[in-house]
Amino acid sequence: MSHHGSARPATASRSPALNGRVRMPGDKSISHRSFMFGGLASGETRITGLLEGEDVMRTGEAMKAMGAAIEKRGNEWIIQGTGNGCLLEPAAPLDFGNAGTGSRLTMGLVGTYDMTTTFIGDASLSKRPMGRVLDPLREMGVQVIDAAPGDRMPLTLRGPRQAAPIAYRVPMASAQVKSAVLLAGLNTPGVTTVIEPVMTRDHTEKMLKGFGASLEVETDRDGVRHIRIEGQGKLSGQVIAVPGDPSSAGFPLVAALIVPGSDIIIENVLMNPTRTGLIATLLEMGASIELVNPRNAGGEDVADLRVRSSELKGVTVPAERAPSMIDEYPVLAVAASFAEGETVMLGLEELRVKESDRLAAVARGLAANGVDCTEGKDTLAVRGVPGGKNLGGGTVTTHLDHRIAMSFLVMGLAAEKPVTVDDQTMIATSFPEFMGLMTGLGGKIGEAD
Repeated sequence: MSHHGSARPATASRSPALNGRVRMPGDKSISHRSFMFGGLASGETRITGLLEGEDVMRTGEAMKAMGAAIEKRGNEWIIQGTGNGCLLEPAAPLDFGNAGTGSRLTMGLVGTYDMTTTFIGDASLSKRPMGRVLDPLREMGVQVIDAAPGDRMPLTLRGPRQAAPIAYRVPMASAQVKSAVLLAGLNTPGVTTVIEPVMTRDHTEKMLKGFGASLEVETDRDGVRHIRIEGQGKLSGQVIAVPGDPSSAGFPLVAALIVPGSDIIIENVLMNPTRTGLIATLLEMGASIELVNPRNAGGEDVADLRVRSSELKGVTVPAERAPSMIDEYPVLAVAASFAEGETVMLGLEELRVKESDRLAAVARGLAANGVDCTEGKDTLAVRGVPGGKNLGGGTVTTHLDHRIAMSFLVMGLAAEKPVTVDDQTMIATSFPEFMGLMTGLGGKIGEAD
């Protein structure tokens, strides 16, 4: 059941060639951080292109609850920040809905303040493990004074009078854990260091430097990154143009590859190399993806993508690519369902702790629609059927997971038989424009009968 009330199933059916131009909504990771850092900085921050999905709005509400002034004027968001070190204790629990990024990063941000903060979320978020963020915070002096079993929400943090800086080696490839520790370091005297053996998306480091934080990154001979942030410095308001979300771009991109005769342009896609694993993998599979008008916007690489339907071939996706495409495996599995031969994805353990057990949900959804696949502990093998013959006809259980819902609706556009998802309401958390954008290209998606 959806956290919005009753579930609303949706069905996608085999579609004619997709055509047209679409512009991606703003990147979710950068949108969360824009609200957070703008709310924390001194002075005014102005943001255009912000993703106005529910998850990001929850982060904005949390920053308002702690003293930031945030309002929308026209198509621009204007923030008057509190100043670093000056957040106020929220009067009520911070409700993050389904927002894993917003909640984990905010735990880092507020944990080192001498105040008490309670975090709550929906049924899906309340199942997700928060210990990976709370462990380093505990080392800095933060107390978890109340939590559901297994360090889950609802949980309450009590900050120390003065936090202690730490050097923390991140035990898994997680941009959220890295970011939470760096944000905790903002209100901690001295230098806080994060040691990152496997590089993950680096928006936090780039944006904190842009806001004026004293932060440096060193990569040693073994490729291990050492990120040092000096606490209690000044952050100043900035002007931010949020580039388009590459994770959201994955849906029309894969749809155009698998629906015969398609030729589309996806505008304004973030091309940060820590986020382009899906594109790299699809190119290896034989996809026709052309980068048009590559440019730099606000310190990030951006391009338009021309995508044409392609005959894909199975590949092996190495484990070390996982951090650069962790949210895109569900839609890659759909692409693999239409490829010739076997696609093997390795190093997927992080998918077990997303909005759902995403690995199990993908495997079950594929099987329900006639795809031959094998789920391992941290692997998925998909044996494709070019042309989608005999695929489809099933109903997919989404487990309140927006990416499962969107991925399988993409599948229905090219499968022989329609594909139904049990709920579409949670798509609004990350990509509210999805249904309209896909139907605008010619996709046959709508409410299930």
